[in-house]
Amino acid sequence: MVLTIGASVIENEQQYQTTKEWAEKFAQAAAQTEEKSAHLHPTLRKAVREGYESQAEELQAQLAEYEALRDNHIAVLELDSLTQLPEALVRARKAAGLTQKELGQHLGLKEQQIQRYEATRYAGANLTRVQAVVDALGVRIHERVILPTAASAAETAKAYAAPRKPDAAPRAASSQG
Repeated sequence: MVLTIGASVIENEQQYQTTKEWAEKFAQAAAQTEEKSAHLHPTLRKAVREGYESQAEELQAQLAEYEALRDNHIAVLELDSLTQLPEALVRARKAAGLTQKELGQHLGLKEQQIQRYEATRYAGANLTRVQAVVDALGVRIHERVILPTAASAAETAKAYAAPRKPDAAPRAASSQG
């Protein structure tokens, strides 16, 4: 099974249990909406119920992903960008069946350091440390760098060189290749 990296991720068993509890609470709240919201207009009652159902479904999807990773039902994580690598490393740790403490032991680090790395999405880790995490997890990464065409590179350079207001962000030229 292939998983495309999304934003939300359950990082450990404690978060899994908490998410499971909240998913059940939202499902119960959705089921009880008619009874507890009888005083509301039917359209508003429907909106409340759908809000609860939406939250429950989102949490159920996160639970299903965690379970699939934990139970080794996912073999490949697809990334659209290098910025998604930290999320992939958290998921890879779960798929490897390692706790944060066990990963720390493999790397000669304390559990708290792994917790910090994961909480900050490896913002404080240098490339050597990230590679050590990849190696400890037994992850294989197949890199592919798509080079810009001369025209798109020139367009991007022009966009960054163009005068702009102090608070304006540079415009990124889109390129596909």
